[in-house]
Amino acid sequence: MSDEPIDPFADDPEDPAYELAQLDPSEDLDAPLSLHEREEVLAELGDLDVFRTLLEPRGYRGLVVDCEGCAEPHFFDWDLLTGNLRHLLNEGRTRVHEPAFAPDPSCYVSWDYARGYADGVCEASEAQDA
Repeated sequence: MSDEPIDPFADDPEDPAYELAQLDPSEDLDAPLSLHEREEVLAELGDLDVFRTLLEPRGYRGLVVDCEGCAEPHFFDWDLLTGNLRHLLNEGRTRVHEPAFAPDPSCYVSWDYARGYADGVCEASEAQDA
């Protein structure tokens, strides 16, 4: 049994996502990820694991991403982010998901903040070891 949400258009020949591909034929929704894209997703999974290890004990529930499409922040818990990236590796596209319900913005940080925090912890550790 999978813990991911069910795609409401799975195996539906009338899937509206395929209509979007017709608008931009260069975007093949069923194309597998290139080797470079796979490497990037694997690196992001590694980063996400580090971010979670460092930030979850401090009370952070995940990351916030500014959506270019709707100009609204989207809040993603650690498990949802990890699941989305793994699904992207396996299926070549992200899966359908529900937005967080009434998230507390103070419990989420941006990817850039998480990266900076992880880099700072690493540098402090290296300085302490030296």
